[in-house]
Amino acid sequence: MPEQDPEPDHEAVARKILLDQLTGQARSRHELAARLARRNVPDDVAEPLLDRFTEVGLIDDEAFARSWVDSRRRTRGLARPALAQELRRKGIDNETMQTVLDEVDPGDEEESARLLVRKKLRSLRNVDETVAARRLTGMLARKGYSAGIVYTVVRQELGASEWQSDS
Repeated sequence: MPEQDPEPDHEAVARKILLDQLTGQARSRHELAARLARRNVPDDVAEPLLDRFTEVGLIDDEAFARSWVDSRRRTRGLARPALAQELRRKGIDNETMQTVLDEVDPGDEEESARLLVRKKLRSLRNVDETVAARRLTGMLARKGYSAGIVYTVVRQELGASEWQSDS
C-alpha cells in the first residue's frame, strides 16, 4: 500500500520562505524569524537556518538598519527618535541601532526639517501664521524632531518666507 504524503521537510520549507522574503528587499533577522514562526516552522529548524543565512551574509541587521534609515530619511524625512522607534519594531538590537543612528549628521537632520517645512508652507499660504506654526511644529514633532530643532526651523522659515508678507 502506498504511503501517505510524508511529513514536509521543514528545513526546505523554511529555506524557501527565507529566500522568498529576501528576494524583494532586505529584512531583519527578527522579521524573518517571525515569518517562519507564522508559517509553523519549528524553532529547532528555524534558528540554525537563520544562523547560517547570517553567517553567509544573506541576513545582516546592520546593513538592513543602514538601508532602512537612509530610505526613511529620504522618503519620509524622519528624525533619529522616529527612526529608532521603527528600528526597534523591526527587531534591531540597541547596539546596532545606536551605531547606525550615530552616523546621522545633526546638520543633515536640521536641513531635512527645513525642507519639510518649506514644502508644507506652500499648502499653508491661506491660513493664519499661528495656525501655520502649529501645523508645522506638529508635523515635525510627529516625525521625531527635537523641540529645539522644531521651534528654530519653524520660526526661521516662517520669518524668511514670502508667505508671511502675503498675510
